[in-house]
Amino acid sequence: MIKSIKISDLEKDKLLSLEESHFADLKAIEVLPGKLSKALAAFANAEGGEIFIGIDDEPRNWRGFENMEAANAHIQLFEELFPLGADFQYDFLKHEESQGLVLKIQIAKTRDLKSASDSKVYIRRGAQSLPVTDEERLQTLRRDKGIISFETELINCPEDVITNSTHIIGFLLEVVPTGEPESWLKKQMILVSGKPTVSGVLLFAEEPQAVLPKRSGLKIYRYKTSNEEGSRETLDFDPISIEGNLYEQIQNSVAKTTEIIESVRLQTDKGLVSVNYPHEAIHEILTNAVIHRDYSITDDIHVRIFDNRVEVLSPGSLPGHVTAKNILKERFARNPAMVRLINKFPNPPNKDVGEGLNTAFESMKNLKLKPPEIEQDGGYLKVVLKHEPLATPEEAILKYLVKNKEIANRHAREVCFIKSENKMKRILQVLVANRLLEPVPGRTRYTAAYQLTDEGRDAAKQYT
Repeated sequence: MIKSIKISDLEKDKLLSLEESHFADLKAIEVLPGKLSKALAAFANAEGGEIFIGIDDEPRNWRGFENMEAANAHIQLFEELFPLGADFQYDFLKHEESQGLVLKIQIAKTRDLKSASDSKVYIRRGAQSLPVTDEERLQTLRRDKGIISFETELINCPEDVITNSTHIIGFLLEVVPTGEPESWLKKQMILVSGKPTVSGVLLFAEEPQAVLPKRSGLKIYRYKTSNEEGSRETLDFDPISIEGNLYEQIQNSVAKTTEIIESVRLQTDKGLVSVNYPHEAIHEILTNAVIHRDYSITDDIHVRIFDNRVEVLSPGSLPGHVTAKNILKERFARNPAMVRLINKFPNPPNKDVGEGLNTAFESMKNLKLKPPEIEQDGGYLKVVLKHEPLATPEEAILKYLVKNKEIANRHAREVCFIKSENKMKRILQVLVANRLLEPVPGRTRYTAAYQLTDEGRDAAKQYT
């Protein structure tokens, strides 16, 4: 059964003002099946989205189906594209004073590539559904979906790059003492027809970066700023390159990132203090970046350390049906061989396979810091650890004033991680209106500051 949902005037106005975008499309009820199938396939092959059928474009107007049965032809098309009905959902929207029913289709990012009724593959980019006809681009889409994996590609280099390396010998002595390198690597399907695979090189070669240049390293940057972007002027030192096989790369990048973070000082209610992020969060996020990145992309992983946050950018989009919203619940490995084999190493970095990000979220929560932020940023998966407490700005200000005589707007912004001077001004004014703060007497507008009132001192006692 398809639900009929009554919406309010406000919701209707919001729908009619909706801009067509990477995640939304509006269609009149006369939309041709072929054009509609292109939009459906394009959303499914990208990050998913919503289509509303029953909205005229020029002028923007609500003109829906007379009844549910009038939309049967459209629904039949959906069934042809998504026969199992698991990747989409429809609802009819109705509004008391508007004509007919608007059909809302929610399309999920699918596990496989979807073709439109013309048998072509489409991808959503901005407000357009664009055809993908180039075979190389189709291969990239297949990798993004996890249908194929670059880790299985054969590398044109001698097999002894992995059969006679110190890494494979040390690994077998520790893990499979009776194993012989060549036969064991063949059984694991990372040595095929005398050629190592990408995953074999990354895991067991002495210098993977010599075999796979510019696509298998990690760079660490330290920017002495809290601004949105770092610059050459705020770069503390030249970027540090972390190379080696994946096992070493994870160990060394976690150690170096932790070392740099510990040198950062941050303004808090206790004055300047060392920044402290949970080691588990740093470890799990870097491990995920290394073993789940798209190695077909010629770029390194980038770790950017700012005064108030750490950003990890991993090349590639989220694989398969995984999105930034469902990433903690869904499981899909872009590089399953790497994930499986690195778990066999002594003290493996991915001990709880599939639970790494959940561990990162939990460890941030235990330190009373805000959870990691995950987003698709162009061609990168971006994970941000912010050194922002779970406390509200008001709580942070009161806590600061327990140990400090006064607070100015500038210091309050540092303590609360708020960039806007006007936004902080409004927060301070609310605290004054609630009689928790008062302006420090005798100050000019340039030296203005605030102090606790008697009521404010009572309210702040909980933070002593």
